[in-house]
Amino acid sequence: MSNPLSRRLTIFLPIAATIASLASATIAQSPSAVSMARSPFLGEWELDLTRMPATYGPPPKRVLYRFQDIGNGKWRTTVDITAQDGGVGHMAVAYRPDGTAAPGEGETSEADSAAILMPAPNVLVMNLARNKMPASVRVYSVTTDGREMTESAANVDDQGQPFVRNFHFRRVS
Repeated sequence: MSNPLSRRLTIFLPIAATIASLASATIAQSPSAVSMARSPFLGEWELDLTRMPATYGPPPKRVLYRFQDIGNGKWRTTVDITAQDGGVGHMAVAYRPDGTAAPGEGETSEADSAAILMPAPNVLVMNLARNKMPASVRVYSVTTDGREMTESAANVDDQGQPFVRNFHFRRVS
């Protein structure tokens, strides 16, 4: 017959190991641990012109997005759109990804300010405005392997009908 202490240890040790395992998993997923990890958005993304929505119209020659961590909890996103004639529209915004508004820079025909929020590590929501009026909402998601990003762009057409279009990007760097 085994002694009572060894029986208690036999029961307690697996329970203690399970609790320790759950605690370490919780710590690894805490907001501070997640925020310290490199975001899958950071880097450069190029629009896949072969997968443009049929309802978009003539595509640009090239679209390049850059997401940068500029320190102190701020990011900078730049968008360069090269038209078929070779002209480049350059837009940028420096912001905190907490949903507060930030002024845009450069080309403002589509938007002059943005509010950006990251509700999950691989999801970014961008609300664009122009002249203090709604312009469009963009939702970006990155695949689990970090190689593709999808932009879902929501707006209203000239007849007042809402629409959503998906654009697909490949990681450049």
